Amino acid sequence: MSGKTEAQQETIRDLHVEEREEIFINLAQALQGTAREAWAEGIRHFAMLSNNMAEAIRTNADELARDDPDGAERVLKQAKAMISQFNAQHPYRMSSMAVH
Repeated sequence: MSGKTEAQQETIRDLHVEEREEIFINLAQALQGTAREAWAEGIRHFAMLSNNMAEAIRTNADELARDDPDGAERVLKQAKAMISQFNAQHPYRMSSMAVH
């Protein structure tokens, strides 16, 4: 964290629509990166889930950013939890994702 107290932390509701949409696009990219790594490691079920969530976020980024702050918060938390779970179970990043 950046040293802010809990009361100072920005929530997704505090951001402009464009900023929210950008967060969702970046989150989708991070999920797809995690999916690629999981696929390369042979964790196909997790790769499919991560990739599907990334596609759903990318497809609905505009709607999430504009129309549903509660849903946006939930999606954000779930996606971050998926990435965190993968990172915790795979703390060492792969240097190459080449599959032979």
